[in-house]
Amino acid sequence: MQNLQERALMAVETGRVVASPPVMAVRQVVADYLDLTKPRVQTLLLLTTVTTMYVAGDPALATVLLTCLGGALSAGGAGAINHYLDRDIDALMSRTADRPVPSGRVAPAAALAYGVGLGAASFALLATTVNVLAALLALSGLVGYVVVYTLWLKRTTPQNIVIGGAAGAVPPLVAWAATTGSLEWGALYLFAIVFYWTPPHFWALSLLMKDEYAKAGVPMLPVVRGEVETRRQIVLYAGLLVAVSLLPLAGGLFGWVYGAVAVTLGAAFVGLTVILRRRAERRCALRVYLFSLAYLAILFVAMVIDVRV
Repeated sequence: MQNLQERALMAVETGRVVASPPVMAVRQVVADYLDLTKPRVQTLLLLTTVTTMYVAGDPALATVLLTCLGGALSAGGAGAINHYLDRDIDALMSRTADRPVPSGRVAPAAALAYGVGLGAASFALLATTVNVLAALLALSGLVGYVVVYTLWLKRTTPQNIVIGGAAGAVPPLVAWAATTGSLEWGALYLFAIVFYWTPPHFWALSLLMKDEYAKAGVPMLPVVRGEVETRRQIVLYAGLLVAVSLLPLAGGLFGWVYGAVAVTLGAAFVGLTVILRRRAERRCALRVYLFSLAYLAILFVAMVIDVRV
């Protein structure tokens, strides 16, 4: 008892607060369940959601917040179910072995129930406070990610991220439907941009994780087709992305502000992928991966600036 009192007094005197074991345990549980929702992945999804809503119209702040919450619940549910389904693969890769489910901190059944519950909450929230179309689109993104990508494509084909990437491109559709109550060509343009952005973004990461995927038996492109072909495909899809990014400009959805940003970003992106093809270096792959994140964020912000100028 005296030792505990002395330690507590020392903590107060030095300004250090030592959490008790029960408090630390609660924090770990909260952190694990938050990790199941893949919050880092959600950041960019929510950015495309918010920006698309202000491109589509002038939504009320409450609508924006509810749409973002519904989208976060849907994406979080998909992430949690993905943790459940991929627990065998995650256990084999050092990058993912410490995730909540393969590490044993969260039971598989609990992760599955949590994911399904978040997905159901997303649909209920969007259907009752936004509109049914937005709710159905969000649900389609969850089903696409879980069933089409995780259960089917990820373990069977190196084209998994190309086809399965459609699930990650759903947020602009949800945002447009939440704002206007319908889908128009503008929404499809933005969907296409995210769809064609996904392969070069993810393949750059897969070059960095090639050995991990090979160890787990996941047929990512660098594992099946090799790094040379992967780098070639990254250049090809970056070029396709630039072409697709100019479609809204040609269609009259955006003006010169967006056009200037799209051309500048596109030229820089393609340039980095060309360097990556010529130099089989990890730092080049990392540079492409990091720039791809900035590319999509800046491009969608430019959309909002363009329509508001």
